[in-house]
Amino acid sequence: MQYKTELKEKFTVLTILENSLSSNLVPELAQIIAKIGAKSPKNLVLNLGQVARWELPVIAQLADGQATFYENNTSFVICCLSDSLQDTLDLTEYAEIMNMTATESEAWDIVQMEEIERELLDSDDMEFSNQD
Repeated sequence: MQYKTELKEKFTVLTILENSLSSNLVPELAQIIAKIGAKSPKNLVLNLGQVARWELPVIAQLADGQATFYENNTSFVICCLSDSLQDTLDLTEYAEIMNMTATESEAWDIVQMEEIERELLDSDDMEFSNQD
């Protein structure tokens, strides 16, 4: 699978350079996502702007990947879905649970807002534990 990564201060942008994501790419995609989640910056923006078609196992893998990121207190936002990708996604139960935006810039904003939210929640936790 062809892709490129771009490191930013708070996240990594993973841009898929394939026209189609078929189920045989799921293991490689899972490995790439896990590798990004294991090193800093741990937040991920997945740009699918060049992808025109994807299969259900890919969607399921991305939903699982997002869940893992959020369980680990990190962000994973998918952006730039074409109409055909969105139409396929809308036929699944994943459409309601996946974190997606129309543009990469919006995805960056979400990651940064979630980072601020986590920092605020962490500082609130520290305040409460110091009051005990």
